[in-house]
Amino acid sequence: MRLFPIVTALLVMAALYLFVFDRERIVEFANGTETSAQTEGTATAESVEPPVGEKTEETPVMSVVVQKSMAKSVDSGVLVRGRTEAARTIEVKAETTGRVISDPLRKGSEVSAGQVLCKLDPGTREIALIEAEARLPEAELLIPEAESRIPEAAARISEAQARLVEAQISQRAATQLSQGGFATETRVAGANAAVEAALAAVESAKAGVAAAQTGVKSARAAVQAAEAGIAAANKEIERLSIAAPFSGVLESDTAELGALLQPGMPCATVIQLDPIVLVGFIPETAVSKVEVGAFAKARLASGSSVTGIVTFLSRSADLETRTFRVEIEAENSDGTIRDGQTAEITISSGGQDAHLLPISALTLDDGGVIGVRTVNADNIVEFMPVTLMRDTAEGIWVGGLPEAADVIVVGQEYVTEGVKVAVTYRELLQ
Repeated sequence: MRLFPIVTALLVMAALYLFVFDRERIVEFANGTETSAQTEGTATAESVEPPVGEKTEETPVMSVVVQKSMAKSVDSGVLVRGRTEAARTIEVKAETTGRVISDPLRKGSEVSAGQVLCKLDPGTREIALIEAEARLPEAELLIPEAESRIPEAAARISEAQARLVEAQISQRAATQLSQGGFATETRVAGANAAVEAALAAVESAKAGVAAAQTGVKSARAAVQAAEAGIAAANKEIERLSIAAPFSGVLESDTAELGALLQPGMPCATVIQLDPIVLVGFIPETAVSKVEVGAFAKARLASGSSVTGIVTFLSRSADLETRTFRVEIEAENSDGTIRDGQTAEITISSGGQDAHLLPISALTLDDGGVIGVRTVNADNIVEFMPVTLMRDTAEGIWVGGLPEAADVIVVGQEYVTEGVKVAVTYRELLQ
């Protein structure tokens, strides 16, 4: 039967009840003492009424932890999202026709400025250079020969001018004699003809001088043409070596051995990653806060950070997004930052007074306004709205508070505005 265990349990429960709740009566009963009603009334009165001259205890107040915070001038930041870009990217192309005779370089290889990426077969270009160089001495010999004709042509001018003077004298004599009846008209006509012939001879001599000078110019032009041919042949040979325009990294393999390149065909793609460029897009509401030369810090999706300086800020907004392009140049000597990585960029702007507080100190009032709870000189709780400025590992920078503020950092969620609290202070964070 289970009756005996049930009875035992009930007896135990009754004994526990009497021992816990009526322990004093049990003790008095055991000691054989009784409590009089008068004694109980007196004890009750003494327990309720405080002794004369003593004050009653006030209702206990909530204890909170308060941080004494002083404002500091900090740089406010403009947060933008962007990406990394190579400082320079170029597709190196051929400028002449030829077959590649150099072994290819593989993508990812580092190249220096002037390093040959593709070498083309020279073909007959070296023969063309030798031919052009041979024409130069031949052209140079024409110059002395042409210059020697100039004195001869000048002498002919002097001779023709002398004959002209003689013919003019004969003409004047014949004319005077004809007027006195001592010369015939035939003689006068012959004298006039001699003058005309002398004039023609002078002009012919001058034309000879001009022709001699033209010959000199032609000879010199032939020399220049020969020199230009040599330069063109050298330039054509120079184009056979396709070199990197700047130091960087190959983004593609160079042209394969034996490939035929035509003018405009790519040899390789080279990118420069040092310095790296951080590109972001600033909304028009914040563009006035950013200036060229401002300090910037970026956190990449990989978790690494990089710092740099603003080098460019667009003055024309994107027509679709109404944002302004900003570029930050940062050091990347080890090449760990790649082209096209996502970046969260913070650009510093003008200084502003702010307080560094634990992020847990932030709270909301009944209207949903974000702020902090503070205590005044009488330890009365007050609510103050704040503006968030910057989130750091040490805490969050907020504005909108007075220069000095006693901010509740522990227990702010359990008190309301206007309540008096017991304050415990802790050391300042900043």
